[in-house]
Amino acid sequence: MALDKAVEADRPLRAVLGRYATGVAVVTTRHRGRPAGLTVNSFTSVSLEPPLVLWCLQRSSASRAAFTGADHFAVNLLAADQRDLAVRFAGSGDRFAELPGEQGRYGLPLLDGTVATLVCRRERVLPAGDHLVLIGRVLEHRAASGAPLLFVDGGFHAAPDGPSTPVPDC
Repeated sequence: MALDKAVEADRPLRAVLGRYATGVAVVTTRHRGRPAGLTVNSFTSVSLEPPLVLWCLQRSSASRAAFTGADHFAVNLLAADQRDLAVRFAGSGDRFAELPGEQGRYGLPLLDGTVATLVCRRERVLPAGDHLVLIGRVLEHRAASGAPLLFVDGGFHAAPDGPSTPVPDC
């Protein structure tokens, strides 16, 4: 009952935060010989020198031990046509069953068809409320053409494909 009230109390803030469009990524790792992965939209760059990125993991995540125990992770930035992958890695069960892809350096599962992939070494894990912030140093990266997948207002959308149009100064 208390949890239902907390969820209901959070709804207005979730609606405000949901107005911010984010990219959608699947973060993958290998821990104790097994692949692990989950969908995130809390991914961002931190620094170019050194090259650092971060993403956030819910403390109660079933994948917590894998990501806090593994030394490396991959960030697979999803293409606009990969909504099914986003949903698959947000759900439960064997997320890698019959999934095509490749094994990258450090044994990391890399997903096919993404618009970009970053291979990272975990640098820090910082507590932040009900989440953990994972900071990684980018060791390898690649990009491909195509429109990325976005998440805004509780739904998935395709970003425009092609060069962006500059916005005039405000």
